[in-house]
Amino acid sequence: MKANQKTLHRQIRSQFQGKRHIPFVATEHEISHGRDITWALRAKEAPEHIRETWSGTSWIVEVSTTGSRDGKPFQATHHFLTSLRTTPEALLQLVRDRWSLESWHWIRDTQLHEDDHRYRGNGAGAMATLRTAALNLLRLSGFQSIRAGMQAVMHDITALLAMAMRQPSPGPS
Repeated sequence: MKANQKTLHRQIRSQFQGKRHIPFVATEHEISHGRDITWALRAKEAPEHIRETWSGTSWIVEVSTTGSRDGKPFQATHHFLTSLRTTPEALLQLVRDRWSLESWHWIRDTQLHEDDHRYRGNGAGAMATLRTAALNLLRLSGFQSIRAGMQAVMHDITALLAMAMRQPSPGPS
């Protein structure tokens, strides 16, 4: 839930403030890729006034992340509505999976400016396929930064072709 839905955002946020009883909780700790983050989910049944306005809503959810990214402190809190009825752990995993997908789209937009393109017909799909191939080639070639990888090969056709012709590493047998 973004703050552009001001009233709803305020209503949901207020449900998690103070000493209210929050019946469903889940936490997960992640240490990888320069991150040390704790994810905490708190959920409860949506109050009647929210269910009336947002048909099908079952739960309101707060997900907080705290920790560090590359040694810098990090903290964020997000609120959600959902119609799903599942365990808090499964709901937390769904939220994390969604953010994983969003971060992939963020890279595509900020590094490749995908949202700025106005291809029509088959051109949009073809360009999306090429962008995906480029991102995967850069990752497979060991670049941790898409920007650094693009700068390394953008004027070096030999390096670009070498990346494209590289044989994949054999997987575990």
